[in-house]
This record gives sequence, C-alpha cells and structure tokens, in this order.
Amino acid sequence: MLLRVFFSALFVFFLSSSVSALTVTDALGRVHELPDDVSRVICSGSGCLRLLTYLQAQDLTVAVDDIESRRNRFDSRPYAMANPQFKTLPIFGQFRGQDNPELILTLDPQPQVIFKTYATMGHDPVELQNKTGIPVIVLDAGDLGGHRDTFYAALRLMGRIVGRTERAESLVAYFDAAIADLARRTRDIDESKRPSAYIGGVAYKGPHGFQSTEPTYPPFLFVQARNLAREEGGAGRDLSNTDVAKEKIVAWDPDHLFLDLSTLQMGEEAGGLHELRTDPAYAILTAVREGRVHGVLPYNWYSQNFESILANAYFVGKTLYPERFTDIDPKAKADEVYAFVVGKPVFNEMNRTFSDLAFIRVPVR
Repeated sequence: MLLRVFFSALFVFFLSSSVSALTVTDALGRVHELPDDVSRVICSGSGCLRLLTYLQAQDLTVAVDDIESRRNRFDSRPYAMANPQFKTLPIFGQFRGQDNPELILTLDPQPQVIFKTYATMGHDPVELQNKTGIPVIVLDAGDLGGHRDTFYAALRLMGRIVGRTERAESLVAYFDAAIADLARRTRDIDESKRPSAYIGGVAYKGPHGFQSTEPTYPPFLFVQARNLAREEGGAGRDLSNTDVAKEKIVAWDPDHLFLDLSTLQMGEEAGGLHELRTDPAYAILTAVREGRVHGVLPYNWYSQNFESILANAYFVGKTLYPERFTDIDPKAKADEVYAFVVGKPVFNEMNRTFSDLAFIRVPVR
C-alpha cells in the first residue's frame, strides 16, 4: 500500500514537472512557469506574429488580430504575404494590442501562451493574464541598430518557449552576417567619395509626404551613407522619424533622393511622389533634374520588417557605391533575404503593390 502511494505521488510529481517544466522571464521582468511543449499560441501587438513567423513557428498560432484579416490594396508585411492562411484564422482582438479577453476565452483550441509586443499599447498584459488565466509573455522587439541585442533576445526567448532555439540562433547569425557584409563593402570608402542622400516619404503610423524622413534610417547606417538629415542636424539627431522643412531639403540638394514607397498610399494627388512631380521647389533639385530618385520598399509597416531593412540596404549600397556591389542584384538579393527570413520570396508580389517602383530610378519629370 505504501509503495502504491509512493509511486502515485512520484507519478504526479513527474506529471506536474512535465506540464510546467519551463521557467522564463519576460521583457518586463515577470517570471512565468510554462509547459515545456507549447504548441498553441497567439501573438498580440505590432510585429509579434512576424517574430513567430521568423522562427518558422507560425503554424502554432490559433488566432490572429484583425490586421491579418484585412484586404488592403497596399501591404508591406512580407511575413503576411508568405502566410495567406492568416486571413482565415479566428480573430482575438484588434490590431496594436487591443485584445479582447472574452474572444480569447472562446477560442478552441485555447492558446497556452499569449505573446505580446509593445506592452504599453492596447490591453495591459497583467490585466490580460488575470482575465484569461493564460500566461502573457511580453517581448521587446528592439531594432537592428542600437537595440539589436534586444531584438535577438526577443527571438531567443520566443524560440525557447516554442521549441525553436536553433532557428533563433540561425536568424541571429544571418542578420549579423548581412550587416557585417554591408559594413565590409563600404567601410573603407573615403568620406570625400561618399555621395549625400536623403530619404523622404518615410512611414510612421501611416503614410506621409516627402518631408517625412528618418535621421537614423538603418539602410543608410549599414552602408555608411551621408544621410543629410542626420549629418546636418536639421531633423534632430535623436529622432527616428521626423519632418524636415522643404527649404532645408532644397538647400541640402542631396546627390541622391530615396522615396519610401509607403507614401503612395496617400493617392495620386498627394504624397511624396506627387510632390516631387509637381512642386516647383523640388524641380530644381539636382537629383530630380538628373534622374537620381530611387524607390525603396517600406519597412515600417505594423512595426519594423527587419528583412526589408536588409533588402533596402543592399539596394542603397548598390546605388551609392556600384563598384562595391557588382555581384549584387538587389531584387534577387531581396528574395534571398525574404526566402530565408519569412520562408518565401515575395519581392515581386510586394513590388506590384507599389506600382513596380521599388529598386529602380523613379520617373518624376
């Protein structure tokens, strides 16, 4: 009898250990006990499902937020293009973290874990966990600049929870190698031989006109381009997205202009392309007169599409320093990046969305 009780207790111990065998700490410093075989999740907040897709674990999601069900003319989210099945999944809440606990509780099957990015937007993660009884793991998605380690930490934490640790390390190695390759190709170029550049029409929570720029535009940083919005201090050195006075752009007269094609969302009678084609002030710019206006893919679309940052960086490098990128076809390189990171080459599909203006000289005259 005692032996039977002992073995029963031992069985319960091992069973409970296997159910809650994984202890993790999220980006808010909250400690969670999780099953060691997580196979059902949902992803809340901008870019959260993107990270799951990077890890090749998108099939674990049992529901999505409502941005995945929309059918807009414009889209620049490679992870969603590579996974059209997201449009058919149940909805658990609105985009940007506006979760609906009641909807979550009706999901069948129930998620074992809720991942959440941008914890201060939308539903409070602690409240969401209390209402649903499901662990809410907060992630800080970081960026590819000064917060690259934070981005990598998010991949590693999510990868550990969903059993994709090797894939997480492969992603870290891939991004590091690409950024190092871009630096190797461009770091020894004399400053006097670096053409100046300006990126206009940069998206930030929606489309903007040509005065919208990014002083810390990552593709410029990776190839050490002379980003006049940063170099001249006219847009504020510590701002990621800001507007520059039109007069400053004219005074700078950059050697090359790049156009973030997200601006096309504003329509044919508005936005950066319309301004470049119709505004007399821009008509006098040397880059406009000599045909050095180049289209780049939007990357800031439901947070950062890190793979598009790399794709744009190779195109920018090829444009500014063609002799250093003779082996690179930017469109083919973009598809190489997309195939590795999101599992499918989607450049042509995305380019069609933006009137086939990506990675070419955009006609403005």
